[in-house]
Amino acid sequence: MSRYYNAKPTIERDDGIKAKSKRGQFTKNWWADRWLKNMEKVMDKGRLQRGRRYARKGQVIRLDEVAEGLAARVQGSTRQPYKIEIKISTLPEKAWQQVVAMLAERPVFIAQLLAGEMPQNIEDAFQSANVSLYPAGHEITHKCSCPDYATVCKHIAAVHYILAERFDEDPFLLFRLRGKNKNDIMEVLNPYAQIDMGQQETSEWENSPLDEQIGRFWLMGEEAQALDLSFDPPNEDNMPVLKRLDAPDFLPQLAEWINPVSEELSQKALQILLNPNQTKNE
Repeated sequence: MSRYYNAKPTIERDDGIKAKSKRGQFTKNWWADRWLKNMEKVMDKGRLQRGRRYARKGQVIRLDEVAEGLAARVQGSTRQPYKIEIKISTLPEKAWQQVVAMLAERPVFIAQLLAGEMPQNIEDAFQSANVSLYPAGHEITHKCSCPDYATVCKHIAAVHYILAERFDEDPFLLFRLRGKNKNDIMEVLNPYAQIDMGQQETSEWENSPLDEQIGRFWLMGEEAQALDLSFDPPNEDNMPVLKRLDAPDFLPQLAEWINPVSEELSQKALQILLNPNQTKNE
């Protein structure tokens, strides 16, 4: 039995941050799931289970980004909520410059990030600078005001589960915790960021009679080259039909086989969208 035993009942709150997940898997996307798996490696199953229950009941009443990482409040068995501090080391500026330079060479990465999706091979860009997007053990520290002797208690676990759901919604949160926000990165990566659409010259044939434009009616004008493209995340999860129907009994590994193909097709579609001329020449 653990040396820490809380005999007092938990004070339940109705104003906390309730997890969207009610049962089963907590996250929808691989990058958020990886964060949880890293955290779960340093926790015992009992605290993990209680942390999940706390997150789903809404015991995490605050979770804020601060200068050195995250600050949270979790309601436990005492009147005053416990204070949580999670400090995460930021990456050196030189490393970030190398990472962004690597990202700039992969337009499909840019498109996926703009769509609110973390590219599967994103760590390649960080490894090129000898760093990792996900903090190692020595790059993250936890502190909770509760009396539990464990390095990561159930209150901290609850915060991590809520945090993982936020990663699901905003992959750039992980970038911010490592030292760069979305604007810092996209200012460099977005090739259209500095174009002032108000200063574009008027087309020489914009107001000419229609019969003089027939020969080039279907051609794309120069104005279209200056469009600032962006991609909104899809309204539904990836492969929603398969998730609803579940894999058939005779082929339980169906999702494992289809997912890589789906990912490859998605990246190919983005490449065609972003580089149509290059695709035609292949």
